[in-house]
Amino acid sequence: MAEIVSFPDAGRAEGLLLRSLRDGVLRLVLNNPPANALSIALLEALMAELDKAGSDASVRVLVIASTGNVFSAGHDLKELTAHRADEDQGAGFFDKAFRLCADLMLKIANLPKPVIAEVDGLATAAGCQLVASCDLAICTDTSTFCTPGVNIGLFCSTPMVAVTRAAHRKQAMEMLLTGETIDASTAKDFGLVNRIVPKQYLAQVVAKYAGVIASKSSLTLKIGKEAFYRQIELPVEAAYDYAAKVMVGNMLTQDAEEGIGAFLGKRAPEWTGE
Repeated sequence: MAEIVSFPDAGRAEGLLLRSLRDGVLRLVLNNPPANALSIALLEALMAELDKAGSDASVRVLVIASTGNVFSAGHDLKELTAHRADEDQGAGFFDKAFRLCADLMLKIANLPKPVIAEVDGLATAAGCQLVASCDLAICTDTSTFCTPGVNIGLFCSTPMVAVTRAAHRKQAMEMLLTGETIDASTAKDFGLVNRIVPKQYLAQVVAKYAGVIASKSSLTLKIGKEAFYRQIELPVEAAYDYAAKVMVGNMLTQDAEEGIGAFLGKRAPEWTGE
C-alpha cells in the first residue's frame, strides 16, 4: 500500500502532528519543536487521530514517534503559565489541560489496537507518561527519561499513574521523588521500555515489531489488549476467572477456529477479523 501523508485540518494544529499509513501501521509523529510539548492543540490532534484509528479497519497498529532530539517535554509550561492571568488564576485551563492529557492516556489504553512508542531523545513529565501509557516502547540508546515536576514545585501526579503501572513501584517512586533523569538502560531495568537500539536502527526495529503485530488477527489483538488491562487490576483469583471466560469467547470466534485449523494443517491463516 502506498504511503499516505496528511496533516490535521485545524489551523492552530496544522503541522503539529504528522500522519502516515503504510501496510496497516499508522505513524503519528509529534512535530512541535523544539521540545514537542503536549500543548492543548497537539493533545487534541492526537485524540482526534486515535478516535479515527479505533474504527478504521485499515489501521492495525499505531506508532507514536517524534521529530527532533526531544521525544516530548510534557505539558507546555508557557501555555499553562500564560493562563495564570485568568480571572480564576488559571484553574479552569489547568483542569482542561490535565484532564485532556489523562483522557489521551486512557484512550491509548482503551484503543482496540496496539500502540508502540518510538522514542528518540528525552521523554519527560507528561512525555514520559505518554511512553509509559503505550503498550510497547522501543528507544534509542541515547534516550533519557524523567518525571521532574518535584524540581519546580509541581509533583508529577498524573504522569505517576502511567509510570507506576509500567515501572516497578520503588523505581517509580525514585523517579518521582528525585526528579532525576535516567538513561535508556535504567529505563529498561525499571520496566519503562521493552528494547534499546542504536539510533540508526530505531525506525527499522519499530517497523519490524509493528509489522509482526499487524500480521495477527485484529480481533484477537483487540480481545487480548482489553483482557490484559482488565485482568492486571484484579485479584489473582478474579483475574483467572475473568481470563477463562475471555478464552472461551475467543475460542468461539472464526479467527480462532481458522488459526488453530491453519496451525494443525501447517498452512498460513487467513484472518477475517470475526
